[in-house]
Amino acid sequence: MKQYILLIFLLAQTSILKAQKGEIIYHVFQRSFYDSNGDNQGDLNGLREKLDYLQNLGVTAILLLPLYDADCYHNYFAHDFEKIDPEYGTMQDYIALVKAIHRRGMKIYIDMETQYVTEKHAWWQDAVGNLSSRYSDYLLFDDAAHTTPASMVFDLRALNSYDGSSIKVTTVNLRSSKVLAYNKKLFGFFVDPNHDKKFDDGVDGFRLDHAMDHLDGKPALTHLFAHFWKPLLTHLKQINPRLKTVAEQSDWKDYGFAYYEQAGVDRVFGFGLQSAIQSFDKQQLINKADTILTQCPPGKAPIIFIENHDMDRFASVEKNIQKQQVAAALMLLIGGVPSIYYGQEIGMQGKTGSFSNTDGNDIPRREAFDWYAGAAGRGMAIWYKNTGPWWTQTNLKAQDGISLEEQIRDSSSLYAYYKKLIHLKQSNPALANGQYALAQNDNPSVFSFYRIFKQHKVLVVVNLSDATQNAVFTNADKKYRLLWGKNSVINQAVALKPYEVLVYEVQ
Repeated sequence: MKQYILLIFLLAQTSILKAQKGEIIYHVFQRSFYDSNGDNQGDLNGLREKLDYLQNLGVTAILLLPLYDADCYHNYFAHDFEKIDPEYGTMQDYIALVKAIHRRGMKIYIDMETQYVTEKHAWWQDAVGNLSSRYSDYLLFDDAAHTTPASMVFDLRALNSYDGSSIKVTTVNLRSSKVLAYNKKLFGFFVDPNHDKKFDDGVDGFRLDHAMDHLDGKPALTHLFAHFWKPLLTHLKQINPRLKTVAEQSDWKDYGFAYYEQAGVDRVFGFGLQSAIQSFDKQQLINKADTILTQCPPGKAPIIFIENHDMDRFASVEKNIQKQQVAAALMLLIGGVPSIYYGQEIGMQGKTGSFSNTDGNDIPRREAFDWYAGAAGRGMAIWYKNTGPWWTQTNLKAQDGISLEEQIRDSSSLYAYYKKLIHLKQSNPALANGQYALAQNDNPSVFSFYRIFKQHKVLVVVNLSDATQNAVFTNADKKYRLLWGKNSVINQAVALKPYEVLVYEVQ
């Protein structure tokens, strides 16, 4: 009987610990992550091979770029939404990956952009020049005869690919009831592929790329939050109420509250905090956190990040390893749902180029994950090898310290810092799930804040400068237990080394 009671207690404690963990997303460009079959293309089976790595790092969820069949290397403009890009694998490979992720207690999100299609898509093939087509109202046209498909974002009609090809693209008519019905079916498939309501083979949510209420300023595509996004997301929540969706604001200066309130999304991107973190400016951090974190509606959450596939990598912008660590600490500890862009944890570099008028300019931001000290070896996903200046000027360098092999056994490496910081976050309920609140201090170079969850309270103190700083807290807290760092709070005062981060449990 005693053994049975002990087992019940241990199971209950394990359940509590799991509940305390916060979500940490790993945003991966799968084409550049790990190649399982030697064709230089990162693929789904390769990602499945590296789930141990991701789980050991401490992330709890994986966000993939689009998977559907497309000519663009980034897969954002599809010619078949219902087919997995063959270079990634098969639908069976995809389902196997989803199930493997779920068996580990992790989550998977996929990126979707169904607002545009290419000339190879069945809708384009059948509807252009054919007024009797069943898809005649699926696309927008510039003329009554439907011979000229409308332009897309930035008034583009074609995309120039890094490989020299040109890909014609047009805009989907999201105000069509048939298009809405199609999207409900398409997204619904990825939520529950076999309709068994178990969801072990279904995604846990979606990233909605370039979601807008008024798409690209087109007169025909207004009030989309009410007429497209809200009905779609409501339908998906009826399939799986636990589903989470994150919308990318088309205007990165937009805080995204309308997406929460009018479109029904669960999360938006904290672009303002991203820029504030990179600024190392206390007032910017206070201002953006006050809006993005404290004014977030109940049940919603911002995605907090430093870099993504559309931005220069932070390690190229800021080469100081201490500042990279401070940025990581702010991203992981300040609140919201943190998102790590693949390779960020080892300080991968890459800036957009001006090589040519193609999407190759962004390849430096999306290079192969560097697994090896020699920048070569099994699984390296160098799909862009020998294709242009993005290859001849690659950021992948041998023995430069920016590889997992060089950092994984180095306790002072950026990778080790991320791993230890994630462990700290997940071991404390306030850091894992607590609400953000500003902690006032008297030093303009020291940013401090609380994370509060039920009876748990943690104080995070960050020196944003390259000089030693002293700060005095203007609060009534009396007892602090050091969780991270070396200096204790004495009489409400603390000393910090340059770019030092201190974390305390408030007792």
